[in-house]
This record gives sequence, structure tokens and C-alpha cells, in this order.
Amino acid sequence: MTEITPLALLAELHTAAGVVTRLVAKLDDAAVTAPSELPGWTRGHVLAHIAGISRAMGRQIEFALRGETVELYDGGMEGRTKAIELAAGHSLAQHREAVESSLTAAIAAFDSLGDGGWTAPISYRNGTAFDGGLALWRELVIHASDLATGRGPETWSRPFCEHLIGFLAARVPEEYRFVLQPTGLPRVTIGTGTTSIAINGMLTDIAAWLAGRTATLGSLRATAAADGVDLPGLLPWPSAAPAAK
Repeated sequence: MTEITPLALLAELHTAAGVVTRLVAKLDDAAVTAPSELPGWTRGHVLAHIAGISRAMGRQIEFALRGETVELYDGGMEGRTKAIELAAGHSLAQHREAVESSLTAAIAAFDSLGDGGWTAPISYRNGTAFDGGLALWRELVIHASDLATGRGPETWSRPFCEHLIGFLAARVPEEYRFVLQPTGLPRVTIGTGTTSIAINGMLTDIAAWLAGRTATLGSLRATAAADGVDLPGLLPWPSAAPAAK
């Protein structure tokens, strides 16, 4: 798998933030209330969440630079949910301002880490600033696709997909061992159960499926003991202080 260094992660964060900003700039007023790719959420909900997680993760880094930690969201997950519902119905202009300002502040915070700041502790998953950067990368890339503007998981990069597969190995049910066989790439095994299931397909489709998103290239095929089977169910998204829906 591709190694993600702090310098590479910082570049990915800049790229992902730029993608989100450009997508939001192309929306019109009617688009805000249209459905997103997430059941029960409009694009306005997704935009409110992008702004919220960007503010929250930027704050994690700002406190870390002072040698302090702070709760990810004011009011915890209940506060997160209330904030999204309150902001979802905002106008397009309000969403644009919130997304752009929160992304600018978050990226500036990560820029200020320098060479040695990436190991600073944060409260998110009891991790480090580097873990926070990975989380924001996941949020921006996945939710850019959730906006349903034509930029689906098929656009996800190989480094991102490989990172996401490793992160989402926690979704493999206890009894299973998934042998992931992305087309043209080395196989990857996740899970430690006694029942092996081979998942074949394009890398982006495998990553999208593990993330609970639509495998847009339609390439997935599951086999067990050489027989075709349905794609297995997955455990919930890793639940320790979750930041993604």
C-alpha cells in the first residue's frame, strides 16, 4: 500500500478542500434542497456536515498546537446532529460561506503544524494531529461524492482507497475474512474470521462498498469456496468518536 506521509497528507487535504470548494461553487439555489447520496439527507445536510467537521477538526489542531485537547463537537454527537439539522436549510450563499470559511481555517491549521506537530495529541479517537488529518481527508473525499454532482467514488485515488480499506477493516464481521482482489493490483486481506470470502472488482468499487457507498463501476463480485455469493453485510462504521455518517 502507498505510505501516507504528513507532507503527502497535507497535499491531499489541499486537493480535497479544493474539490469541495469547486463543487459547491457550481451548485444553484435549488440544488441545496435536492437529495444527496445519503438516505434522508439533502445536499444541505451534507454541506452543513462538511462545514461542521471542518470546523471541528480545525479546532482539534488549534488546541493541539497549544498543548491542549478539546471535545470534537460542542455537545458531543447530539450537538453535532442538532447543528446539522439547524444548518441544513440555509441558503446556498450561507452554505458557501460556511464551507469555504471552515475549510480555509482547517487547512490553515494543518499548514501550521510544520514538521513536528503531526504527533501532537488530539481528543479525536485519542489520536494525533496526523489521525485528525486522515479523518478530514476521509470526510472531504467521501462527502464530495455524497453531494451527488457527478463526482462519485470512481474518482477516488488509489492512495485514498488503500487508506480507506485499512481504516474500514473494522467493518468486517467477526466470522469473516475478506480477500480483496482489486483488478490489476495486489490482493489485500482484512478480517480474521474462519469464513473466507473473495471480493473481486475495481479498487474504487471495493472501497466504496466498504464505505457504504454505491460501487459506481458495477464491478464487484463475491465468491466463497469458488461459488458466487451475495456481498456480505458489514458492521457499522468504526464507532469511536465517529465523524462520518
